[in-house]
Amino acid sequence: MSPFEILALPNGTVIPNRIAKAAMEENMADDAHAPSAALIQLYRAWADGGAGLILTGNVMIDRRAMTGPGGVVLEDISQLEAFRNWARTARAKGAQVWMQLNHPGRQIRKNLGQETWAPSAVPLDLGKHSKLFATPKAMTERDIHEVIARFANAARLGEQAGFSGVQIHAAHGYLISQFLSPLTNRRTDRWGGPLENRARLLLDTVKAVRAAVAPTFSVAVKLNSADFQRGGFDTADAKRVVEMLNGLPVDLVELSGGSYEAPAMQGSARDGRTLAREAYFLEFARDIAAIARMPVMVTGGIRRIGVVQQVLDGGIAMAGIGTALAIKPDLPNAWREGEDPRPEMAPIAWSSKPLASLAAMAVVKFQLRRLSRGRKPNPGVSPFRALLLGQLRTTLLTRKYRRWMASSGPAAMAVPLDLPAS
Repeated sequence: MSPFEILALPNGTVIPNRIAKAAMEENMADDAHAPSAALIQLYRAWADGGAGLILTGNVMIDRRAMTGPGGVVLEDISQLEAFRNWARTARAKGAQVWMQLNHPGRQIRKNLGQETWAPSAVPLDLGKHSKLFATPKAMTERDIHEVIARFANAARLGEQAGFSGVQIHAAHGYLISQFLSPLTNRRTDRWGGPLENRARLLLDTVKAVRAAVAPTFSVAVKLNSADFQRGGFDTADAKRVVEMLNGLPVDLVELSGGSYEAPAMQGSARDGRTLAREAYFLEFARDIAAIARMPVMVTGGIRRIGVVQQVLDGGIAMAGIGTALAIKPDLPNAWREGEDPRPEMAPIAWSSKPLASLAAMAVVKFQLRRLSRGRKPNPGVSPFRALLLGQLRTTLLTRKYRRWMASSGPAAMAVPLDLPAS
């Protein structure tokens, strides 16, 4: 199978090739936390680059629950025209463009000043950096239903804005992933305990989103192949969740892994396993794809056309690429023309794993900001410099976010939605 073959999805729509620009958090919202001109310029570069599917970075379903300051929020129609410009720009060359919808749960920095929700009151364990995050409040039944409604509401608004689909983020230790993991979900009600209960939030969210949009609007799920923490969500759990999703109208499942505590999405595990430096999750994805009724996509470290081909030959429908497209946004077009560039950044071998993880993300965001200004990426930037600049920017954005929250009204949705029964 060629990387440039089309992929027909279960809902009848078609992705023009098998290469996806994976989600990377941009933190480039404007003052109203809508898509900024810089963010739209960034997506113009990816639209021109030739990927068949473009997944946005996190679009937050609740202004109180941000993965970071400067994030884009979609709760109502007030900024819909900016979202239309974003969708129109990203789809200009024929790619499908899906919004990644997310709620971070306990993975919200304390200095944002908001109450933190999670399935159970289990704080993050980041060693000496744990103090950056508050101990979360265990969610009530009402809180859970509100989150489900917010996912559906944001999907409906995304369709109105002209996006061709959404991806429900259930990986990387964010809220839905927290419900899936027995390490973070210690509930004894119908949302906790056996995996069928821990998966209820994901399944009910998929049902609510699907009910809120047209049949031809794509609904995808991002799922951890494993959390890479002893006693956490593992590959056997992932297989069972995909089997549950098989019975729902899901158009694609993307497999990744890890969380803030174990950033396997950057090639680091916390359960003793060693991950390959390229196509981190391919081995797990092959096993899961064998039982999935929907197309499966794998993301994590891919930067060479030969590895894309290896992914496809292994029975995976799509290869998701992140960092390499931050360095060379036209990589799919280069591959189509027979070139074989290998964009990569040097690994960061700092003794502090959390700091090294932050620095790696800062280096990627440094490239995104350059692209958003129409400049060429600089993958050789000093990780220390990128981290310092990123931290300064985050401090400024945090102050701006707190001022915005203080001056804005309650985090209301555009339309209350009835939810399908569990």
